[in-house]
Amino acid sequence: MAQVPQTFFDALAVRTWCGLALTALGRAREEIDAINVYPVADGDTGTNLYLTVESAATAVEAVFAGYEFGSPSGVRSVSGGASVEKPSLADASRAMAHGALIGARGNSGTILAQLLRGMAQVLAAEGEAPHTDGDGLRLALRQAADSARLAVAHPVEGTVLSVASAAADAAGGAEGDCGTVARAAYQGACAALAATPGQLAVLERAGVVDAGGRGLVAVLAALVETFTGETPGLSAAVSASAGSHTRVQPAGAAGAADAEDCADGAGADGADGEGGPAFEVIYLLEAEDAAVARLRQRLDALGDSLVVVGGDGLWNVHVHVDDAGAAVEAGVEAGRPYRIRITHFGVGDAHTRGGERPPRERVQRAVVAVVPGEGLAGLYTEAGATTVLARPGEPPVSGELVEAVRRAHAREVVLLPNDADLRHTAAAAAEQARTEGIRVALIPTRSAVQGIAALAVHEPGRRFDEDVVSMTSAAGATRYAEVVVAERQSWTMAGICQAGDVLGLVDGDVAVIGSDVTATAESVLNRMLSAGGELVTLVLGDEAPEGVAEHLEARVREAYLAVDTVVYRGGRQGALLLIGVE
Repeated sequence: MAQVPQTFFDALAVRTWCGLALTALGRAREEIDAINVYPVADGDTGTNLYLTVESAATAVEAVFAGYEFGSPSGVRSVSGGASVEKPSLADASRAMAHGALIGARGNSGTILAQLLRGMAQVLAAEGEAPHTDGDGLRLALRQAADSARLAVAHPVEGTVLSVASAAADAAGGAEGDCGTVARAAYQGACAALAATPGQLAVLERAGVVDAGGRGLVAVLAALVETFTGETPGLSAAVSASAGSHTRVQPAGAAGAADAEDCADGAGADGADGEGGPAFEVIYLLEAEDAAVARLRQRLDALGDSLVVVGGDGLWNVHVHVDDAGAAVEAGVEAGRPYRIRITHFGVGDAHTRGGERPPRERVQRAVVAVVPGEGLAGLYTEAGATTVLARPGEPPVSGELVEAVRRAHAREVVLLPNDADLRHTAAAAAEQARTEGIRVALIPTRSAVQGIAALAVHEPGRRFDEDVVSMTSAAGATRYAEVVVAERQSWTMAGICQAGDVLGLVDGDVAVIGSDVTATAESVLNRMLSAGGELVTLVLGDEAPEGVAEHLEARVREAYLAVDTVVYRGGRQGALLLIGVE
């Protein structure tokens, strides 16, 4: 079905663009992975860009869902007595930038996150008229290119930075609406992409264009489609099959600015053969600007491919180093690093596919679970599960779940999303894993306590179907609740709550509104046990008040004979308290 074009750059245009960009990168992912030879030939640029945009799109969808449905518990936001129907351009563009920032993967993904942040700085500018027309888009593209270049410690021409700058330059010379400006940016990017082999020797030797730049072209093509309803075509259809590579264009074509001449040909070896640091280190960092400036200097001395993006206290740090520990320690000195990912370029990437290390045998069965806090991650890991950490306000995207399934390295996988809002994300991940030959069963757990119940009866030795049925039954027999603090005034099934009220949610719906955490938790627990139960599971968040677990344990002993209680520390999990009753 043809895309209905957007007239102005509003919140809906942001949403549409993110969705189209995700689709475009999904189609081009394998092709882009195949031509990834710089800065490291690890064959993951397309995947990293896809995961980055997926995180941005998920964040934008969450903003729209918040305006449409209120809080996650199904309440509707109240503002001056009137319901707010849709987000503003500032809301959507900030969400896009934040989602890309927290989900950025790899060198190119981190730079793309800064490109989107640069655009959001213009689109969400406070104290100014909204930049919704062609002039605004020109300014946004210019800010994007400039801010991305500043984020890279040592900018290199012939990369995504060159493609972004060329797109901004071309847009700057265009007069007209958003569609006209977007098309000019796309054409400028195509010309710059074709020229990248002449700027970077490693690309010329491999016979390919820059992978990150190719990804940006796909994102800009989605921008054109957003405002015109038309998908820009390529002169030669680029195969999406595995092993397809995008070669440089014939001599004389590198300077062409026609949108039809963006990519051509096939066949490249995909390796540069040059040495470099052994590790890629990526982490999110909460830190002040001054500390980040010192961190840049420290990391620049440790390695290369340094990109630090973000602002307003939250940053995404990417660097290639030989001493991964020193890179993480530098982050600790600067602030609070988390979501730390360290990848050894010599293990499981493009450098080890020559056969010097045989692939390890797959295990028969594994459990992959999404968990809301570090404490539960440890608990699940001890029980043998592969975990994906979901921090408050940062739900994992499907690509992260697929990566976890691959990391489990099993023929059969039981997937526990542990969140009702992740059911579609988990289903998409399961479907992707199945296309890779992995047998996946998705158990629709809606809370981490249901996941604990399922994991408790997991037996890898029995037949897969029997194991799944047993785990599903255990999860379904577990009622779940959580105690949280209301962030805003809202309508709930238990009445109107005010910001700061303590809410007790049972099976996803607000059942109790109170002012005291312990009293509210006791009321919730009484409601749950009134229907019976044999085991109570309590998972305490970092901000739960002292003594709440002891109080609830004592209450269960006094009022409910033959009911046992177990207590776990969940860490930074969002909810003050999770409760399960089996």
